[in-house]
Amino acid sequence: MKCILRTILVALVVVLFAPAALAEEAKAGAAKAKPAAKPATLVTMTPDELKWVPNPANADVMMAVVWGDPAKGPHAAFHKFKPGFTAPLHTHSSDMHVAVVSGTIITGTEGGPEKKLPPGSYEYQPHTAKHVTKCDTASGCVIFVVANGKFDLVPAEEKKKKEEPKK
Repeated sequence: MKCILRTILVALVVVLFAPAALAEEAKAGAAKAKPAAKPATLVTMTPDELKWVPNPANADVMMAVVWGDPAKGPHAAFHKFKPGFTAPLHTHSSDMHVAVVSGTIITGTEGGPEKKLPPGSYEYQPHTAKHVTKCDTASGCVIFVVANGKFDLVPAEEKKKKEEPKK
């Protein structure tokens, strides 16, 4: 009888305390598995902290990258154009979201009308859209670009106008 009572007591101890011990072990394992989360940090840049470099696609345009790497993938950067700058019909390999910061950007699609975009304007450039980009001659222009991939400028051929048959 003592043997049966001892077996029941051991079984009871195992049933009662095993879940608590396993839970503690699981907590300890979870704490080891998850690295401590880095606290979120605010990133700020004043104009004098921006590092302006020539844009690899066109040295007449200056670029100040704020995050990412425009040579490799997604990024955001300011682009600065001289008054009267013109980029003839072209596309980009990535989609670009553009906000005009200063000056007046003039843009247009192939065969479409040009549109003047003053400061505060927004433009979305899908990677397949043939377009021209100009800076008004009145002053230089600065835009802010967020791109989902690397930055490039791919020259595009204009559609040839159909010639009327000779009579």
